Amino acid sequence: MPEIRVTPLGAGQDVGRSCILVSIAGKNVMLDCGMHMGFSDDGGPGLTCAASPSHFHLDHCGALPYFSEMVGYDGPIYMTHPTQAICPILLEDYRKIAVDKKGEANFFTSQMIKDCMKKVVAVHLHQTVQVDDELEIKAYYAGHVLGAAMFQIKVGSESVVYTGDYNMTPDRHLGAAWIDKCRPNLLITESTYATTIRDSKRCRERDFLKKVHETVERGGKVLIPVFALGRAQELCILLETFWERMNLKVPIYFSTGLTEKANHYYKLFITWTNQKIRKTFVQRNMFEFKHIKAFDRAFADNPGPMVRPCGDRCCPRAPSFHIRGAWEGVIMPGYCVQGTVGHKILSGQRKLEMEGRQVLEVKMQVEYMSFSAHADAKGIMQLVGQAEPESVLLVHGEAKKMEFLKQKIEQEFRVNCYMPANGETVVLPTSPSIPGGISLGLLKREMAQGLLPEAKRPRLLHGTLIMKDSNFRLVSSEQALKELGLAEHQLRFTCRVHLHDTRKEQETAMRVYSHLKSVLKDHCVQHLPDGSVTVESILIQAAAPSEDPATKVLLVSWTYQDEELGSYLTSLLKKGLPQAPS
Repeated sequence: MPEIRVTPLGAGQDVGRSCILVSIAGKNVMLDCGMHMGFSDDGGPGLTCAASPSHFHLDHCGALPYFSEMVGYDGPIYMTHPTQAICPILLEDYRKIAVDKKGEANFFTSQMIKDCMKKVVAVHLHQTVQVDDELEIKAYYAGHVLGAAMFQIKVGSESVVYTGDYNMTPDRHLGAAWIDKCRPNLLITESTYATTIRDSKRCRERDFLKKVHETVERGGKVLIPVFALGRAQELCILLETFWERMNLKVPIYFSTGLTEKANHYYKLFITWTNQKIRKTFVQRNMFEFKHIKAFDRAFADNPGPMVRPCGDRCCPRAPSFHIRGAWEGVIMPGYCVQGTVGHKILSGQRKLEMEGRQVLEVKMQVEYMSFSAHADAKGIMQLVGQAEPESVLLVHGEAKKMEFLKQKIEQEFRVNCYMPANGETVVLPTSPSIPGGISLGLLKREMAQGLLPEAKRPRLLHGTLIMKDSNFRLVSSEQALKELGLAEHQLRFTCRVHLHDTRKEQETAMRVYSHLKSVLKDHCVQHLPDGSVTVESILIQAAAPSEDPATKVLLVSWTYQDEELGSYLTSLLKKGLPQAPS
């Protein structure tokens, strides 16, 4: 029995390192290969036939060099062009923090990152890539960050779609995720915000800007830890537009290197941004900020207000709160993974032990305002409705919230929904379908009857199924005879219907004709010279058995094409004929 097997090695009932192993028709595929942003580990997954990181965030690709250069995976790694460009930069940044600053051992080197990236095969959106003779993959736009993709993995008629992280709502620089009605056997979807339905983006932006504006108006400093490349640019566009509109002079500082890198890649991959960014790009590059300046640590001691979005270098375990100076407020604009500084502060912890056992006391006002680029509960349901999968599997979410969404999906879509923990394997039996073609002649004949097909209603076609050169085709019986070199034989079905009638056979046949003519107004009913009656291909003849002259026998005969009508006429005649007027 064919089956699909799925084992989360990361992101099973938690939001951390994403790594999903899928076995489909004997082919093994790894979807994402990430590191946990809150904890140190060297967990390396097992060898596979293909690895596909969905985007460049470290919790989805941070363990790739470990997997390929230290564990020994030597196969292809598939990712989009923007992910291929940005991924090695973030990996090197991560390596410098882990090795050069923290002294971690057993870590991949700069050369390993380069060697790992040599194994990458870049894919375009909607391009079907043939991995081998049977396995193929296809990428769909996921929003979330520049280059993020959902991947469809297909072997024969069996398929799995993996979303990675995605966003069904367009933002200031990216479009909404999209997928066609691919109807996979299984949809594996992230569920970070499984129970959240966010308010309008405009309201969130207004509240965010109001909070920042109020703080700087009274002379305060605002720290905004931005945990991911992409979200940083989104908030910078928002602040830049607001500063321009309000003619504000309060300095906004951001790390120069990260901004420059982002500008370069957004120019290079402008087709991945939303329509507004693409349309205005020729006149003005939205990522060249007039009000945002390069940051120097000495600026933290400057008197007066300032706004400091701090970049992805701060995201794993190294906090942005090492910055000196008196900061009045912190705004957390996205999801904070368990184990990170952000998660500890949002949980109410005010004394934090940093590297070197330094204890940091948090005296600032802390606010959480969601600018996350993940789909909310409504968006997840929307994607399930678009893809129309046979089953759904939830990953990258908290267990209690996933349970709520699981029940909602099962009730609304009437499909099985799974939420395995890390290391737990889900096995889904599949029913293989055998693809078959249909001849143009047969389709034209059906269309000539004036019966247009409807997308959501099944349509019965009569034809002959032939197998030639390992291919199945449905053709007309005439074409099948011609191709196979066979003579035609007509097969007819005959049923006997007994009627009590003392009249002669000819009179009985005339009564049958009159009755059917009145009942079957949409069919061609004829009375032939030999006394028989026809309805389409159906022939009805009356005979009198010699043993009982008062009983007549109707012989009802039809071809297989008129099986339904023949059965109906037989049932109708068994009920008897209406009484003739006296």
